Amino acid sequence: MTDLDDFGLTDEQKLIRRNVSELLARVLPSEEVRRLDAASEFPHAAFKALAEAGYMALPYDPAYGGMGGSRKDLVILVEALARHYSGASSLYLPTVVYGGMHLQLTAGEHLRRRYLPEICAGKLKSAFALSEPDTGSDASGIKTRAVRDGNGYRITGQKLYISAAHVADYLMVVAKTDGDARHKGVTLFWVDAKAAGLTMKPLETLGRRTTHANEIFFDGVFVPADHVIGEENRGWSGLMKGLNLERLCLAAQACGNMHFAIEYAKRFAQERVQFGQPISKFQAIQHKFADMRIMLRTTQALTYRLADMLDAGLDPVEETAIAKIQGTDGEFKCAHLAMEIMGGAGYTMAHDIQRLFRDVRVGSIGGGTNDIQRNTIAKMMGL
Repeated sequence: MTDLDDFGLTDEQKLIRRNVSELLARVLPSEEVRRLDAASEFPHAAFKALAEAGYMALPYDPAYGGMGGSRKDLVILVEALARHYSGASSLYLPTVVYGGMHLQLTAGEHLRRRYLPEICAGKLKSAFALSEPDTGSDASGIKTRAVRDGNGYRITGQKLYISAAHVADYLMVVAKTDGDARHKGVTLFWVDAKAAGLTMKPLETLGRRTTHANEIFFDGVFVPADHVIGEENRGWSGLMKGLNLERLCLAAQACGNMHFAIEYAKRFAQERVQFGQPISKFQAIQHKFADMRIMLRTTQALTYRLADMLDAGLDPVEETAIAKIQGTDGEFKCAHLAMEIMGGAGYTMAHDIQRLFRDVRVGSIGGGTNDIQRNTIAKMMGL
């Protein structure tokens, strides 16, 4: 039977899929993934290999050492990374999208020319610091403050659930420069992760252990004025640009995770024999696979269309929210169905579906909860 998974892709996008799959199979085999997950260890070798192959540079302007790839190219790459291992996309996104793309979209030319070439070359890692103990969904209610001090600012406050911050060289920090304002008092800062007064504490989480979450404390951390991303008190619009791109990538990541669930459970079902035949021959099992495939193809259609909209220069806020919901709800349902298909075997640590189940559970929470996305959709509908 014909697999139409490559339909509509350019030759370059097909090559991204194939080359990424081969690269990760070599540098991040399943045994190494299991070791890294058990040790909560960042996949440095995979990060380096992706950088050497040029993938860190994919979405950036060639003026800064990038490849000038489209949003659709980025979606294909992120999907391919997650299809191998969910953590492979999670090691890529904090630096390239959540941190670095804020520089390209909003920062001054001096910051772009200084830092983007290092990101493109894989010499710099970054992370995105927004959430706080008392503010997650209410992003404009953050309490971390930045006050003027000579030729810079002093940041004081706390950030929570910050993925991969422990390996970052720089943090994209969202802080308030006007404590009395809400979104009109937000400013973005590019902060040295080794700066005096900045400390971190790792958080033990259910999943995504190789890019685990962290708690960050800022005690009068000095940031030079020229490391403001954009303008003082005008960071909200830049933040929204970055969050829309983040949600596109979360939907692409979900596509890869659904691929993984289907392929892993399919191999098991075709080998597992009950009542004299592989369990893949039973209609009850086949219907679970059909439901998983429906969720995958629906999310792909939404995500690819969203990428085309962004490449066309549109601002598809509603579509971004829809794709994020569809993808992250779908990836968890697929992980659940894969575990149902595998039965007791899927529940054991000897198989990788339990890891996927743990890793994708956060999908509906991170990047703006799915309930917040529904608020956005309702607002765009004029409700």
